[in-house]
Amino acid sequence: PPSKYTRGAPALQEELPGRRRRGRWKRWCLPQGPAPARWRGRRRGPVAEGRGAECRAEGVGMEKLRSSFFRARRSAASEPVRLRKRKSTLYAAECSNSEQGRGLFGPNTYLIMFSVALRSLNCLLVQTSFVPDEYWQTLEVAHNMVFKYGYLTWEWKEKLRGYTYPLIFASFYKLLQIFKKDTVQLLIWVPRLAQSFLAALADVTLYCIVKKQANEEVAKWVYFSQLCSWFTWYCSTRTITNSMEAVLTSFIFYYYPLQGTKTGSSSKYLALTAFAFVVRPTAVILWLPLLFSHFWQKVKKLDLLLYKCLPAGCLSLGFSLIVDRIFYGEWVVVQWNFIRFNVIQNLGSFYGSHSWHWYFTQGFPVIMGTHLPFFIHGCLLVPKKNRILLIAVLWTIIVYSFISHKEFRFIYPAMPICMVFCGYSLANLKSWKKRAVSFLFLSNACLVLYTGLIHQRGTLDVMQYVQKLCTNTLLEKEEPSLFFLMPCHSTPFYSYVHCPIKMHFLGCPPDLSGNNTYIDEADLFFKEPLTWLNIRFSAQASLPTHLVIFNVLEQNIAPFLRTKSYIKVATFFHTHMPEDRTGSHIHVFERKMNG
Repeated sequence: PPSKYTRGAPALQEELPGRRRRGRWKRWCLPQGPAPARWRGRRRGPVAEGRGAECRAEGVGMEKLRSSFFRARRSAASEPVRLRKRKSTLYAAECSNSEQGRGLFGPNTYLIMFSVALRSLNCLLVQTSFVPDEYWQTLEVAHNMVFKYGYLTWEWKEKLRGYTYPLIFASFYKLLQIFKKDTVQLLIWVPRLAQSFLAALADVTLYCIVKKQANEEVAKWVYFSQLCSWFTWYCSTRTITNSMEAVLTSFIFYYYPLQGTKTGSSSKYLALTAFAFVVRPTAVILWLPLLFSHFWQKVKKLDLLLYKCLPAGCLSLGFSLIVDRIFYGEWVVVQWNFIRFNVIQNLGSFYGSHSWHWYFTQGFPVIMGTHLPFFIHGCLLVPKKNRILLIAVLWTIIVYSFISHKEFRFIYPAMPICMVFCGYSLANLKSWKKRAVSFLFLSNACLVLYTGLIHQRGTLDVMQYVQKLCTNTLLEKEEPSLFFLMPCHSTPFYSYVHCPIKMHFLGCPPDLSGNNTYIDEADLFFKEPLTWLNIRFSAQASLPTHLVIFNVLEQNIAPFLRTKSYIKVATFFHTHMPEDRTGSHIHVFERKMNG
């Protein structure tokens, strides 16, 4: 049959049928020059002679065409080659990634700027206290490292804490000291703004990894879920180790080689996991299932241990050992001391204990808030490769349930992973999407504003009053001194005053000697406050110039206040939900010498 390779008249096509080679019909031209041996003695017909002449003419034409073609190629050699743009969806993700560039964030400059601005606003709108550790285990330690005064709690005396995380804030304090800009406000806000910047990078990282593993639509809703989470807003800008754990969770997740994906970097994610362990040893709990899954899938398991795990662990642990050696003055492995005290000996129960199901019935539902139904819905929709993330979240909650001392912040590092499931839920909603988004935004906005601006703000407001006492020290005849008759570590200390004023508080260190009848100073005071005060301040000279108390204690110590000439000079609102020893307001009493 005729084809595009056929040349000549239809009559020739009938007389010289073609042969099929490699799926195409081609015509044979008769050979030029001497005839082959098998053709010798044969007579060529008129049709064959005509076909031979045609082939010779065609050969000359092809030579001309070939020479003109190569001349055109040589003239166009200097011109840039234009490639046809691929329209196949198979290469869509690859092309977009190559256009966006490599790296952790790629071209997401505007997204980073928006996240940094939002987290900075987040930082400014959080003016309340959460837990003592955000001051006493970070800022107070950094203040002591740089300015050589500041209270170190019993954990530092027992070498349970490492200096690696406080060193970050101490670096900022040192720069402020060098440039003589170490004012109280900068000492308070610079560390928090630094933490806000890290939280913003973590938000963008979470968006990038979901966009890379799923698609932009899911990534957009994961990012939205992360930004409008009330507990993330409440904790992400605070200077506590759990906030740093949550930041590292997003970074580690970005480099983790998730099954079914071609992304990930074993070296980087293992190094970040080791650093998270240095910051807070219990951070490894979340990543144990993921580490085991990665090890199980790896073909060369020994190479993973020797060339990836061992170097990452040795470098991180070695850095921690050197830093702690400098500030402790001796070699100490604080990670082992921390695990031995809190997990093996379970001495953390001294600060309170809860039932085993507390995280399932109260802890996790509270920190998830109105995101909880979307999290449950997302668990049913995520791809199979993401099920290991759900296992990691459940594993974390179960392990922490076996530890007697429980707090909301302990499981906060798992929240970025939970937001992935919420994003899948929102991305798959159809008719209810607008209503769901409005519900999430409004419900979380109310909690964000209340917890950030109102709930438990008195302990920070009272420190502003103490700062004014420092500025007036030179004008006073007697140097001011304060005693905080409150539950231990209720307020910040020297890091929020930046003045070597005399301050005391009720101590509450645990007994490490095994004495079952041990009662700390705070418990002794609240058991018989009036008796304790009369014994402690029997001498008139030992009386502090100011007393700071919660309003629930005022009636119990009223006789002491009248006898010692203390009058109320300031009142600060604290909370709408007072507890046993924590009142709704904080009162400041000052002793009048002429009273």
